Amino acid sequence: MVITKSHKVASVLVKAFTNHKVQKTYVAFCIGSAPKSERITIKSGHGRSKFGAWRVYAAGDVGRKLPGGSIVRDMETTFEVLSINGQQNYKEQSECMKDEHSIVVEEKAVTDFDANKDEILVRAFPRSGRTHQIRLHCQYLGFPIRGDVKYEGVCEWKGRTYGAHELHAESLTFQHPVTGFPLLIQAPLPLWASQALQLLTD
Repeated sequence: MVITKSHKVASVLVKAFTNHKVQKTYVAFCIGSAPKSERITIKSGHGRSKFGAWRVYAAGDVGRKLPGGSIVRDMETTFEVLSINGQQNYKEQSECMKDEHSIVVEEKAVTDFDANKDEILVRAFPRSGRTHQIRLHCQYLGFPIRGDVKYEGVCEWKGRTYGAHELHAESLTFQHPVTGFPLLIQAPLPLWASQALQLLTD
């Protein structure tokens, strides 16, 4: 969260967010089918279902009017896979650019409840800022966030119960609205994230 002391600075920051000039990173601990690529970019639509819940729509539905008057908006997230079952090497932000796979959503995902359940640590780079964007895209890709029961995440895992989804807003990068210098703001990692990352650097 960024709070400004003046309306003038606030308007500059709002414009930067609107024009996708602010880079955001998140870390999530997921349980599901391990992706085959180290880096995945997914593009889709975003809107409410007929029952009012947020859901992923096909990219071709962007701009379509929904019941209730809202429209399907575009949504894009890039994921870096940091580890699978604790085995993959930890990578600094944006280090891994090879082995990238792009997905343009064309239809609703089908959940395979019999698929293998792996522990997957990912870093997410949302380009848009839609409600529940990362949670929805993790669900669509088959590795929902641990504890995120709203979007098919497990709440019980290896004898433990998780009462909250393990998604952490890690950093914001943008130009200082007054000086123009690059500014990086990082939030302290929660215990589950620091433990997972520490295992990869030991």
